[in-house]
Amino acid sequence: MLLSVTMKSLSALNADSTRRRGRYILFIYFLSVTFSFGLVRSSDEEALLRLKSKIDPSDRLSSWRKGCDFCKWQGVRECTNGRVTKLVLEHVNLSGTLDGKSLNQLDQLRVLSFKENSLSGEIPNLSGLVNLKSLYLNDNQFMGHFPSSISDLHRLKIIVLSGNLLSGNIPVSLLKLRRLYILYLQDNQLTGEVPALNQPTLRFLNVSNNQLSGEIPSNAVLVRFNSTSFLNNVNLCGKQINVVCSNASITPNGAPSTGSKSHSKHVNKKLILIIVGSIVGLILVLICLVILWKVCKTRKSKKSQEESREVRSKGEVGTEGVGVVGGRIGGEGSGIGGSKQGGFSWENEGLGSLVFCGAGDQQMSYSLEDLLKASAETLGRGTLGSTYKAVMESGFIVTVKRLKDSRYPRLEDFRRQMDVLGRLRHPNLVPVRAYFQAKEERLLVYDYFPNGSLFSLIHGSRTSGGGKPLHWTSCLKIAEDLATGLVSIHQTPGLTHGNLKSSNVLLGSDFESCLTDYGLTPFRDPDSLEEPSASSLFYRAPECRDLRKIPTQEADVYSFGVLLLELLTGKTPFQDLVQEHGADIPQWVRSVREEETESGDDPNSGNEASEEKLGSLLNIAMTCVPLSYENRPAMEEVLKMIREVRAEAQVSSNSSDHSPGRWSDTIHSLPRDEHLSI
Repeated sequence: MLLSVTMKSLSALNADSTRRRGRYILFIYFLSVTFSFGLVRSSDEEALLRLKSKIDPSDRLSSWRKGCDFCKWQGVRECTNGRVTKLVLEHVNLSGTLDGKSLNQLDQLRVLSFKENSLSGEIPNLSGLVNLKSLYLNDNQFMGHFPSSISDLHRLKIIVLSGNLLSGNIPVSLLKLRRLYILYLQDNQLTGEVPALNQPTLRFLNVSNNQLSGEIPSNAVLVRFNSTSFLNNVNLCGKQINVVCSNASITPNGAPSTGSKSHSKHVNKKLILIIVGSIVGLILVLICLVILWKVCKTRKSKKSQEESREVRSKGEVGTEGVGVVGGRIGGEGSGIGGSKQGGFSWENEGLGSLVFCGAGDQQMSYSLEDLLKASAETLGRGTLGSTYKAVMESGFIVTVKRLKDSRYPRLEDFRRQMDVLGRLRHPNLVPVRAYFQAKEERLLVYDYFPNGSLFSLIHGSRTSGGGKPLHWTSCLKIAEDLATGLVSIHQTPGLTHGNLKSSNVLLGSDFESCLTDYGLTPFRDPDSLEEPSASSLFYRAPECRDLRKIPTQEADVYSFGVLLLELLTGKTPFQDLVQEHGADIPQWVRSVREEETESGDDPNSGNEASEEKLGSLLNIAMTCVPLSYENRPAMEEVLKMIREVRAEAQVSSNSSDHSPGRWSDTIHSLPRDEHLSI
């Protein structure tokens, strides 16, 4: 009995001791976490203060005082869990040099910007900034070589070092940055060759105004950039700048490199053989061309005589089909204008002719015959028909749209609608120049736009519709262009665009946005069973998603709002955004832009002006997309709102206007002559 009581007492003592030990361990753990958190905060604060002592001898950063909450200091744009993640000190006249040791202690930084100050010295080793995504050190007085440590920051997307005194080579190790999106190194003193950057993510590149030399690599990535990315490097050559590279390699001082005498002799012999072979080959080609020309001339003469006899015997005039055969528009087959029988098929209608629309268009220097002989390239296919790039023998290029249904509407209705569309002339509309009408053929002729579509600008080559959001200044410019074009359409009573989406916006010669495919919905047979694609359906207002419904100007306003959301997010509307996100659309847009761009001032880096303009654009988009058409404004009101925002933006211009996402930089690196997606 005594033993039993003793054992119970010991057991109770052990349990009590275990509980006390557990509470003690928990208390120690809590103290250690609190202490370590305080150390982390203290270390970031101390690192910032040490950095200030190096870069701010004039005490411009007066709010940086020990004991204050450093997350509220000037330039500390964002803190997460007590750690600095965005440090943006722009236009504050900082001087001195960067302290690498202090910076590397801020190892949670995502965005670092010291642009447009007076910092000097070499850019220090930044290998400790393992989480850095955006680096802006442009427009300072940094000198020395390109900091090779940058190549080890594998999360880095944006590098802007332009406007400094950097020298030496651009390191090949930049190829290790597989997420690189922007690389701006212009206005330095860099030498050597352009590295063969091959990151498919690279969309913006500028190495102008340096001392680079040699051939620009023509890989699939670098070939997309034009001469504006490489200006004023006198010893550069390559297809991007239309400068042929000579056989002698160019050294940085401009002198050709020399080799051994035997090597030179060997090269000379090869050169002589190549020249002789080329001359012989050229002579043979000329002989073949002369023979071919004579044969074609003879055949053409015989064909003309046969056609003349046929016309005289029948007493009526006909013409060939416009099929695309062997890459040409003229000839039989199924292509532009090709009927099932291999040619035009109309009864007692006389000669099909090209009807020019505008007064000035009637003096166009091409005819139906020129169009029939043109070579053709398919640009796109849609519910209304197929679109082709037509290159005539004279070199003149037009865009030809072959309508799918040549019997709907009736001929009189078709001509009436074409008369209305043909009279529309506006800088933000792709003009309809001419049309062709026959029993089983209807062709529309437009100007050709080689700079591609707005869809290409936003999404690049991605067919999934996922792209990068554009900078708010670019969104504003595009929005004003599109709204202006829509207002010009809506000024004609009852006329609508009817199919507004990013692939139906083309970029003009000055990269102005121009609407195309407007006013064509009356040419769609309402009894057709073909449904629009998912990417097109949700641009449409809810009341017009049934293709049998007549589109309205209020529906155009809804589509404009959806397109504006696409500009702001880089997301194609594969779902109903309004029903999916509702009143949460503004928060969704901000989260998408923050996630996608990771840029210091584009769009949500804390710059108040940027935030304000983004909010204004969002408000305009939300005004356009109410589910009830009665609650949508007219396009004139929308245009007025956009112009007010743009006027305010020009008055209160700030560092955001100099962001790498601005409109001029966007168009400078846009690939030319892309396929149009109409």
